[in-house]
Amino acid sequence: MKGPEKFDDRFRRERAKQAEYRKQLPADDEPPLPKPVEPIHRENKEIGRNDPCPCGSGKKYKGCCLKKAEKKK
Repeated sequence: MKGPEKFDDRFRRERAKQAEYRKQLPADDEPPLPKPVEPIHRENKEIGRNDPCPCGSGKKYKGCCLKKAEKKK
């Protein structure tokens, strides 16, 4: 397959993909698609190992209070 033939073949394949996609969409007389589901967000952010320690020492959490928290578990 050479230049123009290759282009025509690709063009036909793209048109077929677009037609398949349009078939999946609801028609004007059908109910609309449901709204996408919202992601769940945590209220309290989890403390990462390299985040500043919440105790206010200025050290990284892994070098300050992480060991204490692991002992409690």
